Amino acid sequence: MKHLSVILIWALVSLAVLLLITLPISLQTQLVASIAVVTMMAVIKILRIEGTWRLVALAFGTAIVLRYVYWRTTSTLPPLNQIENFIPALLVYLAEMYSVMMLGLSLFVVSMPLPSRSARKPDESRLPSVDVFVPSYNEDTALLANTLAAARAMDYPAEKMTVWLLDDGGTEQKRNSTGVVAAEGARARHQDLQALCRDLGVNYLTRARNEHAKAGNLNNGMEQSTGDLIAIFDADHAPARDFLRETVGYFSEDPKLFLVQTPHFFLNPDPVERNLKTFEKMPSENEMFYGIIQRGLDKWNASFFCGSAAVLRRAALKEAGGFSGLSITEDCETALALHAGGWNSVYVDKPLIAGLQPATFASFIGQRSRWAQGMMQILRFRFPLFKRGLSLPQRLCYMSSTLFWLFPFPRTIFLLAPLCYLFFDLEIFTASGGEFLGYTLAYMAVNLMMQNYLYGSFRWPWISELYEYVQTVHLLPAVVSVMLNPRRPVFKVTAKDESIRVSRLSEISRPFFIIFGVLFIALLMTVYRVYSEPYKADVTLVVGAWNLLNLIIAGCALGVVSERGEKASSRRVRVSRRCSFSIGDMTYPATVEDVSAGGARIQVLNPGPEPQPATQGILRITPHGGEREEGLPVEIRSVEQAGNLATLGCRFMPAEARHHTLVADLIFANSRQWSDFQVSRRFNPGLLRGSFWFLGIALFQTARGLVYLLRTVTGTRGRETA
Repeated sequence: MKHLSVILIWALVSLAVLLLITLPISLQTQLVASIAVVTMMAVIKILRIEGTWRLVALAFGTAIVLRYVYWRTTSTLPPLNQIENFIPALLVYLAEMYSVMMLGLSLFVVSMPLPSRSARKPDESRLPSVDVFVPSYNEDTALLANTLAAARAMDYPAEKMTVWLLDDGGTEQKRNSTGVVAAEGARARHQDLQALCRDLGVNYLTRARNEHAKAGNLNNGMEQSTGDLIAIFDADHAPARDFLRETVGYFSEDPKLFLVQTPHFFLNPDPVERNLKTFEKMPSENEMFYGIIQRGLDKWNASFFCGSAAVLRRAALKEAGGFSGLSITEDCETALALHAGGWNSVYVDKPLIAGLQPATFASFIGQRSRWAQGMMQILRFRFPLFKRGLSLPQRLCYMSSTLFWLFPFPRTIFLLAPLCYLFFDLEIFTASGGEFLGYTLAYMAVNLMMQNYLYGSFRWPWISELYEYVQTVHLLPAVVSVMLNPRRPVFKVTAKDESIRVSRLSEISRPFFIIFGVLFIALLMTVYRVYSEPYKADVTLVVGAWNLLNLIIAGCALGVVSERGEKASSRRVRVSRRCSFSIGDMTYPATVEDVSAGGARIQVLNPGPEPQPATQGILRITPHGGEREEGLPVEIRSVEQAGNLATLGCRFMPAEARHHTLVADLIFANSRQWSDFQVSRRFNPGLLRGSFWFLGIALFQTARGLVYLLRTVTGTRGRETA
């Protein structure tokens, strides 16, 4: 009876909303209603009223969106007999309907996400055994040493934890390759990693053949291990000391729990952040997913496995036949199968690992292409909406996650649509300037405000537009290819720990300059048409403004593909940790100011005679959970003397396995530093201030990108100054 009452109430409310959005009103009334809704949403946001008022604001915003959809559907499409106008107009309409659909799914997923979960400390008397898997393919030995050392140093009983390096770069297939260079490289890698694992107390495991990529590698690890739980870290994802303490406890509370997923935190900026210099000034792109969306999915028991920084139950994986390998995104596909099997998941919103993002724009696009193609394979082969075993909310959540990667299609249409009118005089939108203000401009304002409501300090709307644009140019052909041949894509490992020594244009930057040039010509065409056809000025100005917005985003993208050179080979992390520093027989009090995988900057008090570069020293720290200082050999590379304080730039000189453990302890052991860093850059500038900020950065990056292009064309190199 209660269920029937809920359905009846829902039906009555839906009918009322339907009558409201289809009510015939004048343009003046529409303008007044739009202004009233936008003002009310702004007031609620300014006053920071949450809870029910947040839902009220989103509901009013949804009404404006639906009113716009009704108007677009019934009043703005050209007649079908004008085929040259109707086809591009229909494409724009479908692109807008996709955007509205994704907005609706987003509202369902994240309108009221779960708050961050409190820690679940495990029962010390019933700790499960854990196998820690670090799958690897072609990563550098030093990178693996830090990750393995950090995994080995996690705070968990040694007899209950086994760390495994799953090496797919030293398989028998690779060691016996017909290519002598590849075969010798695989043999050398095999021997080096075996020795490293032996020194660190880690199990080394490879297999005969490289079958089913990462999923096959993980399944091979399952066959050779017996732990109750399996923790998985990518080769460049080093865990904090408390990773297992923060995650394992959830499994004792729910026998049907198959997954505890934690966010991916990155030490280095992605190419957009690095080239725009925004890494420490705004939240990273992935924080929208890990800070909001995963918590929204968690509310509906639909948070999914992200390939790393997670703990899974072996029994659940065995029931599902191991890690799924039909798509190249084995993580999401595996979670989909287990959710459909009646298993549950939990998302812990606390960064407990630190990893590396692709440093070059080409690698960034390669990574995103794999994600997009994998999600399209899941959509094609596992269509979540009709997946048996999933609840309705889970179906909608998985559809939201997979359909998102269709964004290159509407983005391309929105980019080309204004050009159809400006260059070819095609009528893609039958409306006057006043109707545009009353409906379209109100829809755009409400859409931006709703994004601001949903993602707030985790993602700024114009930055989302930029990220989607820079991916669209190269993701569109990738998505089309997987639609035409869904079994064609193969798993490709994302390059790790890259560096760019010299400032240059990305090797895949050419399309961005071509698009910018076409949009700039369209801007000139707008000016020409306003003067030559004044009777169409209102429509021309509206379409020209649309093109100008595209031009601003395209100009900012020129800065994204203009790769800044970096002197440092790895990113430095601020730690501020007490230590002591020894030179010869003398030991001085000191503080580690920052640290990277290769070295550290140390402030030393009263070091006596000024230390000289190339001098050997010992950095002494007390590891987390330890009781005495241990020494890490370093070489002094630079010295800055200021009174009785010397700042030393040092390079690590690890000579044994324990030294790698100390490096990992310096960088990764303390998870609180990742949370503190994330919080420090999370703030919401608001739509108005954020828009002016983005306009300023876009103009600057446009100029910087054109300077890089000029240098490339003329064959000159200039020192990076911006």
